[in-house]
Amino acid sequence: MDNQQPILEVCTGSLASVAAAVEGGAKRIELCQALSLDGLTPSTGFVKTVRSLYPELRIHVLVRSMEGGFVYDDREIQLMTADIHEVIEAGADAVVVGALTPNADIDLHALRLWMQAAGNHPVTFHRAFDHCRQPLEALEQLIDCGCAHVLTSGQAPTAEAGIPLLRQLVEHANDRINILPGGGVNHLNARQILDATGATEIHASASITLSDGTRLTQAHEVTEILKAIS
Repeated sequence: MDNQQPILEVCTGSLASVAAAVEGGAKRIELCQALSLDGLTPSTGFVKTVRSLYPELRIHVLVRSMEGGFVYDDREIQLMTADIHEVIEAGADAVVVGALTPNADIDLHALRLWMQAAGNHPVTFHRAFDHCRQPLEALEQLIDCGCAHVLTSGQAPTAEAGIPLLRQLVEHANDRINILPGGGVNHLNARQILDATGATEIHASASITLSDGTRLTQAHEVTEILKAIS
């Protein structure tokens, strides 16, 4: 780790969670809907509202058309291409995408279309990466395509458990792409994950799960994570 302040990205799925993330001190969020389904594309109205309420907030918008896996047909790929254009027009600073082939490799056809649609806006490849059969080869493909980040737990249930592969990914990336550890990150393990992997950014929901299954970001937890990694 160098002396640069690590970056926290907070995953948010509602206006209440966005408000809590900002209250807790977050400067960057991943914006999505339906976190109980591992996240789906938020409405353009949602993106516009967050952009209007928080003009200084950096907003990375998830584009994912359906629940389930990460293998998409041409119609779904075109749908998400259209969604990328729309969320950028609505105010997204960056987009978060991911697609795999049936053989668990990066779907380069889809990714290249989405990179083109994103234009000059940075692209994060999300945790579909954790299902890739050859992670180092997949990482090289993401670098070649120009992705800015890859969100990953190191192909483990949590980022803490995935520290060995996360460290390997950071070393292999060699500053060509940002490895963004995510999965089970909290104020108790965030610093350990950063120190053990060499990553300079980290992703957390900082949330509790309510009785109806809704996940709600907690401002206090965001603050505690930021304190832990500062």
